[in-house]
Amino acid sequence: MIELRPVVIDYGAGNLRSVINAIRYIGVEPLVSNIATDVAQAPAVILPGVGAAACAVDSLDKHGLRDALLEFIAEDKPFLGVCLGLQALFVVTHEGGGCACLGVVAGRVMRFSPDMKVPHIGWNQVRQCGVHPIFAGIADEANFYFVHSYYGVPDDYALVVGKTGYGTDFCSVLARGNLVATQFHPEKSGLNGLKVYTNFLMMAGAAC
Repeated sequence: MIELRPVVIDYGAGNLRSVINAIRYIGVEPLVSNIATDVAQAPAVILPGVGAAACAVDSLDKHGLRDALLEFIAEDKPFLGVCLGLQALFVVTHEGGGCACLGVVAGRVMRFSPDMKVPHIGWNQVRQCGVHPIFAGIADEANFYFVHSYYGVPDDYALVVGKTGYGTDFCSVLARGNLVATQFHPEKSGLNGLKVYTNFLMMAGAAC
């Protein structure tokens, strides 16, 4: 049984309703907040997102959440980034002509090749790169739901624990310590997506 109460960050650019409903479905009541002190005191943080990374980071700044998030992650507390929540972790995005992101993960965010239809929308496989607790009970090459035109490229490929093919192989799951981020939307990915949230919260409970 999962007893901790994760903070889902509301910065005005997240896919909040679906994320909240998914977490409630697995029997956990999240705290939805845009208050820095709530982030600092949280047992786990989930950063969802849709839209443009530059706008998301700007919104985090306007809500005074950047420093709280950076400190939370630096202390290796349980953090889950979803879609834009993954891309915002990088140093820079090529979106919008190039903009700085949070700089948590060395690397950049790239746009898919002009030869590919963008955004990349729909179900696609995630190939697991080794064993990680976020994949507990999930088969290799399981399908998850994606909606994005950009993807993260970490300098350290060892951080890639899941990859997906769309014109090129891209990082669809990133992990470092208690930080995990997915390019796909678990909340739109059926039972496997619910399992991702369950696994993250189980990881968070073990880390507390």
